[in-house]
Amino acid sequence: MIPEAWPWLAAGVLLLLVIWLGWTLVRLRRLAARVDRAWATLDAQLQRRAGLAEELARQHPAALGSGARARLAAGAAGARAARDAGDRELAENALGHELRELPPDLPGVPAALRTDLAGTQTRVALARRFYNDAVRDTRELRGRRSCRWAGLHRRRPLPRYFDIDDRLGDLGAGVDVAGRRAS
Repeated sequence: MIPEAWPWLAAGVLLLLVIWLGWTLVRLRRLAARVDRAWATLDAQLQRRAGLAEELARQHPAALGSGARARLAAGAAGARAARDAGDRELAENALGHELRELPPDLPGVPAALRTDLAGTQTRVALARRFYNDAVRDTRELRGRRSCRWAGLHRRRPLPRYFDIDDRLGDLGAGVDVAGRRAS
């Protein structure tokens, strides 16, 4: 090869490396923003579910009975109070368990509240899946050897999966994604 071509070849390789690093950094930033947006959506749905559970426990104690009302109110309060990720998962699992234990037809509880609660449970499940998908994509890209070698986003903490049991109970049976009763 001609000796004058080596600097051009090195400059070309360096340019390609800089382009790749820039593209990967932009992708990591977009994934981080996606994780943040997905977490905000998940948090909003979890807060809504806790609020609806509190409303059910507060306004319809006769339909629930004293034991179920107390457990549901405690589960909702625990879910709202938990701030640490691990504590939040435990609190949300406890609230979800209490909601799944409710019978599908609660006497004296308006159908609108039951439908809203069932729809919110469905939206929690979807939001959690979207959040965990964003976390998976981010962790996959940041786990690549080339990203680790280049130190891209090294100082940012790795996002954490949010694992809760979001199965729907009898209350959520027959409700579509928008929270409407399926025909």
